Amino acid sequence: MLDVFRNATRIPELRKKILFTAAMLAVYRIGSYVPVPGVNAVALAQELGVDGGNIFGFLNLFSGGALGRFTVFAMGVNPYITASIILNLLTMVFPQLEELSKDPGEGRQKIAQYTRYGTVILGLIQAFGITMLARGWGVIENPNFFTLTLVILTLTAGTSFLMWLGEKITENGIGNGISLLIFAGIVASMPVELFNAIGAVRAGALSVISLLVFFILTIVLIAAIVMVQQGERRIPVQYAKRVVGRKMYGGQSTHIPLKINQPGVIPVIFASSILTFPLTIAQFIPAISGISEWIGYGTIGYNFLYVVLIIFFTYFYTALTFNPVEIANNMRKNGGFVPGLRPGRPTSEYLERVLVRITLPGAIFLAIIAVAPFVVAAITRIPMELMSFGGTGMIIVVGVALETMKQIEAHLVMRHYEGFLK
Repeated sequence: MLDVFRNATRIPELRKKILFTAAMLAVYRIGSYVPVPGVNAVALAQELGVDGGNIFGFLNLFSGGALGRFTVFAMGVNPYITASIILNLLTMVFPQLEELSKDPGEGRQKIAQYTRYGTVILGLIQAFGITMLARGWGVIENPNFFTLTLVILTLTAGTSFLMWLGEKITENGIGNGISLLIFAGIVASMPVELFNAIGAVRAGALSVISLLVFFILTIVLIAAIVMVQQGERRIPVQYAKRVVGRKMYGGQSTHIPLKINQPGVIPVIFASSILTFPLTIAQFIPAISGISEWIGYGTIGYNFLYVVLIIFFTYFYTALTFNPVEIANNMRKNGGFVPGLRPGRPTSEYLERVLVRITLPGAIFLAIIAVAPFVVAAITRIPMELMSFGGTGMIIVVGVALETMKQIEAHLVMRHYEGFLK
């Protein structure tokens, strides 16, 4: 492992990317401690109950504790994720957006621009709601028009800055920027979770055996997540020999790797954002606050919808990122074929059938891991407030770490160095 890191520092381009990513994550962590002016953060955290294992505790986990401290990054990147989901869904409804999404140049830039506009709009809505809630609780000092406007604009600006930060990490750093910001927030909360668990053992609220069982189950779950994330079905492909001029091309055998979990951690992030947004809004609007009784965090309704959304987004994002028809057509143009199948439509139908079959167990596995903390809490008797890291956080941390390592691996292997993954 040390040799791999040493080799990574020897490549100027890779070293620059790693240092840039580390610097941007440091900016994110510093900003998560810059308070919003005019708000009593301690009193607001008590009113929100961020330490009570509720929906705000879940949001606090994703923001790296910024919500509990009510800093400029209190809303995290949730508005951006929600805007991305809405744009991805709209591409299936409006042909114009679908055409833009297929254009790798100007079209993708337009989609990104629309996502930014949506992020600002959703950020303003969420910031307005939480500001009005804080005003009702009396935790805003001198709640006049200027102060309320300042709080709303500060929260929205914080989310907009995180959106920009994530895009810059994706462009100039290593890994997916938005995912890394969520990763950094979750990892930053892990020492606090460990400290709280040890404190609960000392206070007698939690037994040592239960804590050991929890750690063992966590290790088992991490190993299972790695196996599923790395698992793939390899479709053999043979390329026919063809003569071009005086040279002969083709004749080699290769494969198409179909991953069991093609979209990675995206379905979990999308599903959690979809559920947290209406629940957060419900806290601000008394007329619909009763929705929390049916789909509140940790309830049977919440877990059921969580499972359904994870499975849906797994198939949805797989369909966006993997096009069997396009792959089959490219194979036919280059003289490739799957042994036993005719090129073209039969090949695309076969790829789609295999993809649907292997995606289902991957989606079900993600859903099981996401709701596992509630089962583990029932078995080990560990309070949910001590398990906010949970299955969702575990999937995101392991998945983002693997994806980032793969990018580093690609740089190392390209320059004939040995990477992480043996």
